Amino acid sequence: MNQDKFIKGRGAQLNTPNRFFEHVQEQRDDFLEYCRIEGEEAVLGKTQYLPIFPKTIVNKVMSPDVGMGYSLNPYQGCEHGCIYCYARNSHEYWGYSAGLDFERKILVKKNAPILLESKLKSKKWKAETIVLSGNTDCYQPAEKKFGITRACLEVFLKYSHPVGMITKNALILRDLDILKALAKDHLIGVNVSVTSLSEDTRKILEPRTTTIRKRLETIRILSDNNIPVNAMLAPIIPGINSHELLKMAKAVADNGALSFSYTIVRLNGAIGGIFTDWIKKAMPDKADKVLHQIEACHGGHLNDSRFGLRNRGDGKIASHINDLARLAKQTYFKDRTFPKLNKTRYEAHKDGQMKLF
Repeated sequence: MNQDKFIKGRGAQLNTPNRFFEHVQEQRDDFLEYCRIEGEEAVLGKTQYLPIFPKTIVNKVMSPDVGMGYSLNPYQGCEHGCIYCYARNSHEYWGYSAGLDFERKILVKKNAPILLESKLKSKKWKAETIVLSGNTDCYQPAEKKFGITRACLEVFLKYSHPVGMITKNALILRDLDILKALAKDHLIGVNVSVTSLSEDTRKILEPRTTTIRKRLETIRILSDNNIPVNAMLAPIIPGINSHELLKMAKAVADNGALSFSYTIVRLNGAIGGIFTDWIKKAMPDKADKVLHQIEACHGGHLNDSRFGLRNRGDGKIASHINDLARLAKQTYFKDRTFPKLNKTRYEAHKDGQMKLF
């Protein structure tokens, strides 16, 4: 690693130009309390929490190959700093960079629980699983301060509505009481992301995330409490974590996961430049090899936007990864099934409420 150029404690190493705006706001020069705790170098720009007040909170997912119909994101931007994160591009819509701004400027939707309740009370709404979060992690560090995710879970429980969750943070265990209550009526399914079994790899790929040990422990605790868990072994990055696929599948299975999903990394939009800059600083000796292997999975490009192919890739390297995934499922998940969530409880609850009027 090139220590002279690498910003410790962050994923992105630069702010890329915003394609919608000519200028991006300057960063403030402050110490991060996080740096003191973790023993890192001070870096420019303390994380800022910026309140926003959207008019709607439940988003219909238009992409046919992501496995969810609706999503809800309490936060925009994510302090976890995962270098590969596809959600980085969405920060540009708010006038910020997909690079360091995405990690340092967190938009907080304080009215999310109110908007969610209004949605669930609507006569037109029919029960469909809503996923927290389809874009940025609903249990990122901001959740400790604002508690929006917990408040949304309380709304889901109140209306007996099915909810999915995606996270890589052990903070989810704080809400075990609500999750257990939802699980009694088959209203909850959790996706826990595991990208490597190596702490050295995690620290540079996902600098502010929960340790691998705690993630596996989180899967075990959720599973022990009858809360179904799907492990997201994603993204698989050739030359970085692709060799771990079988071992990761076994580890999550051993801790109780009922299934796993995976994607091969694709670096769309601004992420291509952010990732390229990062890997040349973080892994200079293998940067070119990794970039070429990613390109080999996407027809010679860092990104592939074709639905169905974009997440699985094509070519020899992608084929090998896909074969390993099939073997892992046959070996470790042969008799396991991730359950469908219950929609009938919400409809019955709704019908009962309507009879009161």
